[in-house]
Amino acid sequence: MPRATIVEIPPVEQVRLLAELRRARYGYVLALHLLLLCAAGRTPTEIAAVLFCSRSTVYRVVRAYRAGDLEWLEEEGRGSSRARQTGLTPSLRRSVLAILRAALRACGWWRTRWSCATVALEVWARRGVVVSAETVRRWLHELGWEWQRAKLAAKDDDPQRVEKLARIRYAFEQVRAGAALLFADELASSLLPKVGSQWMPKGAQGEVMTPGTKEKRYLAGALDLTTGTTPHGGWDRKTTGLFVDLLATLNRAYPVPAFSRLSVVVDNSKIHHAGEVEKWLAAPPRFALLYLPTYCPKANPIERAFGAIHDKGTRNHTRKRMWHGCISGTERFLSRNGRL
Repeated sequence: MPRATIVEIPPVEQVRLLAELRRARYGYVLALHLLLLCAAGRTPTEIAAVLFCSRSTVYRVVRAYRAGDLEWLEEEGRGSSRARQTGLTPSLRRSVLAILRAALRACGWWRTRWSCATVALEVWARRGVVVSAETVRRWLHELGWEWQRAKLAAKDDDPQRVEKLARIRYAFEQVRAGAALLFADELASSLLPKVGSQWMPKGAQGEVMTPGTKEKRYLAGALDLTTGTTPHGGWDRKTTGLFVDLLATLNRAYPVPAFSRLSVVVDNSKIHHAGEVEKWLAAPPRFALLYLPTYCPKANPIERAFGAIHDKGTRNHTRKRMWHGCISGTERFLSRNGRL
């Protein structure tokens, strides 16, 4: 007499249930069942039929156990609460970290950034473990990873880097009465605000209105490390005139009777090498330009002051006028708060 079926489940529903089972049990719990059933004397065929897996999975887990590759048996303990909650065993942890640090093109992906979904597919391809993107997201948070914006980094490979920094260092050590060392740079100010993070109600995203026209002006400043002051000047374009105007401002701020030598550290922008600048420097010989290594903004302290301007004064701003809004606000910041 045939046995009666306890519950009738349509084939489509069985497929769905099987998919949910494979998403929920992870490789850790499945390996435990496989090993215990093997120890009970069950054959790979019987185990595969009962646990809805392939016989190759049974053989793979048994080989890993015999080779000592299942370190979680000793490290986490059988059935630890943490492993049951996340399914991220030490072995999977190493695999996920290896995936995150690998180049996507080397793994056959056209993408440029790993996403939770692509990591889940790569885990399935490498380990045969089926997980969802949300599970991978929990894993990444557990590993201490977070989704954030990368920053641009220039390639610091100037062959004269040591010599240039040594000249600046020597000039700094020679600062005395009658001499000054200043670090100069240019800053762009735009009516189109830089978008940044701010506090807002959960579930509601704030809006920053665009001005309609993208008007831009430039400001040049020079930071005096001794006093912390930042003499500056503005210009409508980033041209040689902007830098010459800054030099004229420094010439007035540091009069000849009190200062016999001014060393100005600048980057390698073409406006600092222009013939008009060299002609201007030849008139008052007390000025000397020191050039930073190529692509080395970290060696220029004024970058921190300009970064603070963007962070505190230009992100998400609502100003409608350039000169009486953006420029005047930047000048007030440099005059009052531009000390480092």
